Amino acid sequence: MSRTPHRTADEGVTGAEREAESVGYRGPTACAAAGITYRQLDYWARTGLVEPSIRPAYGSGTQRLYSFRDVVVLKIVKRLLDTGVALQNIRTAVRYLSTWAEADAVRTTLMCDGATVYECTSPDEVVSLLQGGQGVFGIAVGVVWRDVESSLAQLHGERVDTGETLVGHNPGDELARRRNRAG
Repeated sequence: MSRTPHRTADEGVTGAEREAESVGYRGPTACAAAGITYRQLDYWARTGLVEPSIRPAYGSGTQRLYSFRDVVVLKIVKRLLDTGVALQNIRTAVRYLSTWAEADAVRTTLMCDGATVYECTSPDEVVSLLQGGQGVFGIAVGVVWRDVESSLAQLHGERVDTGETLVGHNPGDELARRRNRAG
């Protein structure tokens, strides 16, 4: 990546981010929001590309639990793979993405020339990269962030502390709401 992160793990974390950290998403929900298959999710977790930050699988029968940030990273990885970025460069990007605060992420565009992933935090940086003939495509991280927020609002999450199922905002999902009330 072209820039070094400027914060520690808790520095600059917003209240919304802290609240998001209290909700996790099981594999099928993470897949639906990121647009990937369960086979991809499982492979990426087993190979260490994108591991669930809330709860990894501890053998047969345990369920991985992904954070909101994990789901955003899954969606970005999918987009990078779809455009032919080398796995080694994606691994570097994933390590970098794990350090971002929301404020950093929503104003960043990842640009790639097929070999290297560049971080651009201003329109001038994007233009400069394009003028140098390097950038081939870009991923506006803020757009991905909002897409994942929108997708997850329609799906079920799980409270990290209690395991309670949190029903998405989909008004058509009456059966899940009834199950949650009965449990």
